[in-house]
Amino acid sequence: MPLVPPHVASLTPYVPGKPIEEVEREYGVSNVAKLASNENALGPSPLALAAAREACAKVHLYPDGSAYELRNAIAAKLGVPSEEVMVGNGSNELIELLVRTFVLDGEEVLTSAQSFVAYKLAAQEHGRTLVEAPMKARFHYDLDALRKLLSRRTKVVFLANPDNPTGTWFTEAELTPFLDAVPKDTLVVLDEAYVEYVDAPGFQDGLALRRKYPNVVVLRTFSKIYGLAGMRVGYGLARPEVVEYVDRVRPPFNTSLVAQAAAAAALRDDAHVARSRALVLEERPFLANGLAGLGATVVPSQGNFVLADFPGRAGKDLFEALLREGVIARPVAGYGFPGALRITVGLRRENERCLAALGRILAA
Repeated sequence: MPLVPPHVASLTPYVPGKPIEEVEREYGVSNVAKLASNENALGPSPLALAAAREACAKVHLYPDGSAYELRNAIAAKLGVPSEEVMVGNGSNELIELLVRTFVLDGEEVLTSAQSFVAYKLAAQEHGRTLVEAPMKARFHYDLDALRKLLSRRTKVVFLANPDNPTGTWFTEAELTPFLDAVPKDTLVVLDEAYVEYVDAPGFQDGLALRRKYPNVVVLRTFSKIYGLAGMRVGYGLARPEVVEYVDRVRPPFNTSLVAQAAAAAALRDDAHVARSRALVLEERPFLANGLAGLGATVVPSQGNFVLADFPGRAGKDLFEALLREGVIARPVAGYGFPGALRITVGLRRENERCLAALGRILAA
């Protein structure tokens, strides 16, 4: 008798970006520039830090299992009823909970190949069938191909916009014909982890789309522009019955007391969000142009990162060489991009350091 079911035995765990401390130990470098995990280069909101410190005095108590204050803060910020807000241990947990709650045996999860790996992992860990549409032009969601794969068995569709790891995006005009084709009892999850960095015209208004398409679920996170990746807080917006069913399945204390306090305070810090957005909008083209100048094919991005493909090079080798230079990037061969690196937009000095290091490596 096998110890675990086949779908668990065959599961390849998610591999996070290397932590700074590990790189310092292994490579004997210091002042490491971590540009691997799409974190906020400016760090967390000062308001969030103050709230977290204050909350630490209460960590002998369990957190509010309903995250009442945080849910209401999110609802007030976005102008939605609080019963339409769900909170998770990062938006990753909400991805997993949506599959666990709604996808039955014999039903399917639909997404794009080479998109965020959490969708695939969530389906596989629950033994559910994953259906993937190929990307078009190597790096872009193909909504027409996804539409053709819709069936009576499709229960949840995951769409990352902007996408991770490519940074590409689709417009609302491209999205709405797809939504029109989706059965009303199929959930369409718009994963908007990077929405605050978008400046492209015609981008979707996920909140408005929910009013027209009640089967739309919007996921967002405090890990990116709010700078709270280490707190692990994400949230979702969905019709009340969806939230209610997810609440029945989720762990009772899935977000910590400190994380709830920090996230609620971060929502109030519009100045920090504006600074964080401005940094990315300035540095993203600087980094992209520098990578293109080194011969990379740089995929246009609406996230706080860029995907750079180096023809004839192995991304893993470039990743290892950068580590020796004290720069952490993200190889994405597992996504089907063997010659590419995903590089987070950092501070100007970090971006310059990364470009200089890559220049030396490529010239060697």
